[in-house]
Amino acid sequence: MVDLPPDWRPTASEDALRLRAQILAKIRTFFSERGVMEVETPLLGSAPVTDLHLHALSCQYRGPGAADGRTLYLQTSPEFAMKRLLAADSGPIFQVCKAFRDGEAGSRHNPEFTILEWYRPGWDHYHLMDEIDALLAFLLGSRSSERITYTEAFERYANVNPFADTDDALRRLVEEFGVENFADLSRDDLLDLVLTHVIEPRLGHCQPTIIHDYPASQAALARVRDGDPPFAERFEVFVEGVELANGYHELTDPAEQQRRFEADLEARTGRELPEIPVDGRLLAALAHGLPECAGVALGVDRLLMLASGTRDLSKVVSFPIDRA
Repeated sequence: MVDLPPDWRPTASEDALRLRAQILAKIRTFFSERGVMEVETPLLGSAPVTDLHLHALSCQYRGPGAADGRTLYLQTSPEFAMKRLLAADSGPIFQVCKAFRDGEAGSRHNPEFTILEWYRPGWDHYHLMDEIDALLAFLLGSRSSERITYTEAFERYANVNPFADTDDALRRLVEEFGVENFADLSRDDLLDLVLTHVIEPRLGHCQPTIIHDYPASQAALARVRDGDPPFAERFEVFVEGVELANGYHELTDPAEQQRRFEADLEARTGRELPEIPVDGRLLAALAHGLPECAGVALGVDRLLMLASGTRDLSKVVSFPIDRA
């Protein structure tokens, strides 16, 4: 006898499902009118991101050339494949697709989620911030963003300087969050906890807030601007206390990208995280020549959550992980 579970219905209302369709249509209209081409790239890839804080889901493919099984990874974002298109002279592109991250579930997370990602050759991250303002005004009716540096955000809302204050000063702040074993956290981990627990809830309530000029150690795939201290040309967008988007003035140097991959792999070994391969095809695309560009990824489910006035992601997702 087949068990018939009672929770077969969607968690999103009919109104929320219609809103999703409307928002997706408006996103496509926005980019079509600006001459940005929609693309598709694989959800499965031969290599995941090396980022210590993003965990990819994997599966085994068994088919021609892989009778013994080949590990493939569900993408955490379409970034690597889209950069390969850019290196092949695609011009400006966008994509709306599914992405997957292991270990993420809650009121603002689902391991399977919808992402909007786009790239603008010839632009820097400041120019892309202007386009984000235009997109959010079109979709949410929001005002132009407030733009503050990472340092200004920490000094204004946490009363610490993220570059000058000691790790002990950050630990004293983090201790108030009830985090266990915080003494073993890296400086970047401590800064991230201060950002998420103290600063983020206070951002973007009258207008979107964009934080830029991150520490160079948090550059990820962004280029680093020389200075004292050097800054990552990276930004994040916050609306009503919710992190909505993450963007970069993109790194185009293949040698520097490989160095960062290798540093991540060494750090993963130190944290006893699983061994993973590096995306050699991305490095080959960079070696061929990635154009100077800026790119950004935006969480569509969170956008819908904000548009519908809810604080629960399950209200705008048809079937979250516990009903998948």
